[in-house]
Amino acid sequence: MIEPEDLECLKHIALQGGLHDPLFLNSQILGGELGISPQTASRRLKSLEQQNLIKRTLVADGQQVMVSEDGESALRAEYCDYYRLFGGKQKQYQFPGTVESGLGEGAYYMSLRQYMQQFEKILGFAPYPGTLNLRLSPVAIQRRKRLTIADWFLVDGFESEGRTFGQVRCLPCMIHTIPCGIIVPGRSHYPEALVEVIAPVGLRRELNLKDGDEVVIEVSL
Repeated sequence: MIEPEDLECLKHIALQGGLHDPLFLNSQILGGELGISPQTASRRLKSLEQQNLIKRTLVADGQQVMVSEDGESALRAEYCDYYRLFGGKQKQYQFPGTVESGLGEGAYYMSLRQYMQQFEKILGFAPYPGTLNLRLSPVAIQRRKRLTIADWFLVDGFESEGRTFGQVRCLPCMIHTIPCGIIVPGRSHYPEALVEVIAPVGLRRELNLKDGDEVVIEVSL
């Protein structure tokens, strides 16, 4: 559980630009901006670093600070809590796209037990060993920005046989009447037009799909 004062400091760093790029800070300036002493500001930065919520690099007259992956997840969780309070009723959004062949890596990753068990717990089904790759339409690309307010689930990374497998974000969705999940590896910035979808069945076979066919993903927000 993140202390409120630490969350306030983390939010301030993100608002100043530290969510995507390193931000130069020193404790005196940070303290003045937050209305606290430089010593307290220094303790908050140290606390955020110890919780792996920020990454710090000491430089002359200060430090460079950037929000970490865990820090971004904490801010997203806070945002989702407020959105549930003030965001209104649940809405359905549709994201049309066309089927596209991938590199075939989805079958390997979806067959890993550590991933499969977590997806089954989150989505209620064990994923078919493979993903459906979709290229979103121009309208869907614009709508995709709305997914930043969605309650993404985090699938933990792990190590196996000397390899490290990263964290995955997952968002429940539907295609026709089939429960599915949109997946995004870690903090990677996939091209906005591309989406990977997992399901309990092979979607290409189940829906008789081929490259170029149109599919509509439905997401509840």
